[in-house]
Amino acid sequence: MTTTIGGGTSRAAELVAQVHALLDELVEADLTACTDDELVEVAAAHEQALARMTYAGDRQLVEVSDRDLPHRMGYRSPTNFFNARLRVSDPGRRRAQMAVTATFRQPTGEDREPRFPVVAEAFAEGSIGHGHIRAVLDTLDQIPRATPHDVQVAAERQMVDIAKEHTPNDIATAGQRLLGHLDPDGTLSDDADRAGRRNLWMNKQRADGTSKLTGTLDPVLANRFATMLAAWAQPGMNNPQDPESPSGSYEDADPDVVAAAALRDGRSVAQCNHDALNALLKAVPQPGTRGDPWAAAGRSRSRHT
Repeated sequence: MTTTIGGGTSRAAELVAQVHALLDELVEADLTACTDDELVEVAAAHEQALARMTYAGDRQLVEVSDRDLPHRMGYRSPTNFFNARLRVSDPGRRRAQMAVTATFRQPTGEDREPRFPVVAEAFAEGSIGHGHIRAVLDTLDQIPRATPHDVQVAAERQMVDIAKEHTPNDIATAGQRLLGHLDPDGTLSDDADRAGRRNLWMNKQRADGTSKLTGTLDPVLANRFATMLAAWAQPGMNNPQDPESPSGSYEDADPDVVAAAALRDGRSVAQCNHDALNALLKAVPQPGTRGDPWAAAGRSRSRHT
C-alpha cells in the first residue's frame, strides 16, 4: 500500500515519497529469483537500511522538537506527540537514544554534536542497530567520570568496533572486560557516579493487572535487597500457593517446616524473589494507619487508575 504525503513540496517530502514507492516494489519483489548468497546479502542490506532510516528519522524528530511542534499542535508532551501523532512505538527509549546519538541545535543556533559521536557515526551508516547501541551505551554509561577524556573516547571507539562485528550479548560481555580494565579496583567510581545510575521503574499495568519492574540499585540498596532475599526468598518460604509455607524471614522459621515446604516448592528463583518482596511489603503497616506512607501512596494511585 502506497503512503502519500499531502501537499509536500520540499526535497525531504519528495525523498520520503520515493522511499515509499521503492518499498511498494520491494514488498512485491520475487525473492525466489535470489541465489542463497544474494538473499543473505539482500536481508543484511535491508537491516542496514532500517538503521539508516531510523537515524534519518531521528533528525526529523529533533527538528520537530526544536520547533516545539508537540505543544503548538496541542499535545501534552513530546513523548505523547511521538506516540500518538508520529506512531513511534517506544518514544521513551527512542528519545533516550536520540539524546546521545543525535545532533541538537543550541539556543545560540549552533549545532551541538552528539554525546557519543562514534556511536552516532556507526548508526548513521547502518553498521549498528538499536540493540547494539543499547549494549554499547550501557557500557559507556558505567565508565567513571574520573576516567581521562582520551581514554573514554578510545573506549567508545573500541566498543563500536566490537558492536559492528558481534551481537548485543557479546558486546555486554566485552564491555564488562573493558570496565574491569579501566577501573580494576573500583577506585575511579565515586558516589556521584553510583548515584547517577540509580533508577527504578514500574511500568504501566498490563491487561491482566501485572506490571514489569526494572531498575539499577545503588550499592547500599543492592546490599539491603540481597540480604533480604537471602532471608526471605529461600525455597519453601513465603509461598502464597502453599498454606503451610512459613512467612517472614528464614532465620525465624522452623527449619523442618521450611525443608518440608521446600520439597513442595515448584517456583523459580525469580518467583521466590517476587514473593519475598511481596511478603516484606505486607509486613509493614497497612494502608490507613496514621502516618503510614502506604495511605498516601494508595490515594495517589487511586487518582491515576
